[in-house]
Amino acid sequence: MVHEHVTAVRVRYAETDAMGVAYHSNYLVWFELGRTEFCRAEGFPYKEWEEAGIFLPAVEARCRYKHPARYDDLLEIHAEISELKPYTLTFSYRVVRKEDGRLVAEGETKHGFCNANGKLLKAPEPFYGWLEKIVKKSHEEGVVQVG
Repeated sequence: MVHEHVTAVRVRYAETDAMGVAYHSNYLVWFELGRTEFCRAEGFPYKEWEEAGIFLPAVEARCRYKHPARYDDLLEIHAEISELKPYTLTFSYRVVRKEDGRLVAEGETKHGFCNANGKLLKAPEPFYGWLEKIVKKSHEEGVVQVG
């Protein structure tokens, strides 16, 4: 079993274009919501990271749109850690329409571990150790890359 967290979000009218389809940039916002709730559910809210002086700026983002999400669709954002390295952390996402289970989009965001000045940090504790524990089971199953 892959260790993931699922967060529900309903497409708001303001998030749609003139055709009633969710605008493409909203997916990155929903990825952030999934990532934030993943950390919160695992006992380390992102706010605690920042209070400890550790930040996770995005260094890469990818999204592949499969089917349109429309106004008032209830979506599930599936977030999981797909790669952990000493300087970076990668999350993978799947956006699924709850009503019919259709995959709406999938993607990844890669984040660097940094201090408040933007300097890269290597395996910052206690967070890196916490992340290693989370991905250990998935790594043993060949799902997550640790390096």
